[in-house]
Amino acid sequence: MAGEGSVLLDELRAAIGRYVVLPSEEALAAVTLWVAASHVQPALQHAPRLAVVGPTKGCGKSRVLDVLHETVHRPMMTVNTSPAVVFRVIGKNPPTLLVDEADTIFGPKAGEKEDLRGLLNAGHQRNRPAWRISGPEHKPTAFPTFAMAALAGIGDLPDTIMDRAVVLRMQKRKPGERITPFRSRYSVPELNALRDRLAAWLVPLRGVAAGLVPKMPVEDRAADTWEPLIIVADLAGGHWPAQARAACLAMTRNEVVQDEQTTLKTRLLRDIRRVFEQEGDREALRSQDLLAALVQDADAPWAEYGTKGLNAYHLANLLRDFGISPANHRFENGRQAKAYARNQFLDAWARYCPDPTQPSTPEHVSAPARPAKGKPPAPSSGALPVGPLGGTAGPKPAR
Repeated sequence: MAGEGSVLLDELRAAIGRYVVLPSEEALAAVTLWVAASHVQPALQHAPRLAVVGPTKGCGKSRVLDVLHETVHRPMMTVNTSPAVVFRVIGKNPPTLLVDEADTIFGPKAGEKEDLRGLLNAGHQRNRPAWRISGPEHKPTAFPTFAMAALAGIGDLPDTIMDRAVVLRMQKRKPGERITPFRSRYSVPELNALRDRLAAWLVPLRGVAAGLVPKMPVEDRAADTWEPLIIVADLAGGHWPAQARAACLAMTRNEVVQDEQTTLKTRLLRDIRRVFEQEGDREALRSQDLLAALVQDADAPWAEYGTKGLNAYHLANLLRDFGISPANHRFENGRQAKAYARNQFLDAWARYCPDPTQPSTPEHVSAPARPAKGKPPAPSSGALPVGPLGGTAGPKPAR
């Protein structure tokens, strides 16, 4: 049995690698194990998310979902699916949710998708139902949320998702990187055949999987997320147990580095806002003046950044993910220079380091009678009421 599973995972890994270029060999192994884990998810205690993120369009995110759709257990594409439908189809044998354009669910204009966002936050762990008033008699009803989910989108997803996910950081293919074109006529039958063989192998082992307590190379939430993948690797045997644990360590360490970079970028945004305030909130600051002010702050890390301190290249690179870049600007004295315009930072400041001196209006204070921007519309008759299950965390800073 162990030999059969190992060979089957090898075949699945090769098939996935033909259609998509993943960031690393560890990422390819992780996706392979995630697909296989979907076939034993009724026996699992945690439903790991697969976050397929990239900085731009054209990085292969949607192609990953195409391959997953043909290989996972009971795929359900949710890009245009009503949250009420998703709530009602999740049960003892839940589907595997595949969410494209996931960044639109967690953005400031999520609106009517708030219920789906809440489901994705809550469904990582078993026995976390969503209670809703439902039906003509308006009875409180518990809707299961436990289901594996793959989410593809531009930029990072919120912490509530990323911390519960195996993260694939996709990039555009290099000129020499080749893949097999995905064509339904021959690609789908090949992948479906692998899916059916996975099910034939793993479904009878659900009882065994439920009783396994694998030795994990990580702890806490990372262990919860990776345990289903390690379980499948241990069921397969061969080289997979060691390979799965190596992938777990490498990918979780990479996310620690990414978190450190995110914290640094948020600090940079705050420090730049302080410099603009000290300069009287001028329309723009020359790049060299902004850099000088940052480096001169003895309490900030910028004088020791890199090998010789923060420079113009470092600054532009750190701000790129926020859509901020220097441009030629003509100042009052008529001279032109590379500069950062203040209005470029306003959106990033509001999202990632809001000014604590400007609190929002408390709920009990009456506001002027006018349409509330960004407020979700009232649910239509018979629909599930809007309300996040997992809190109202906003989007995570782009990394």
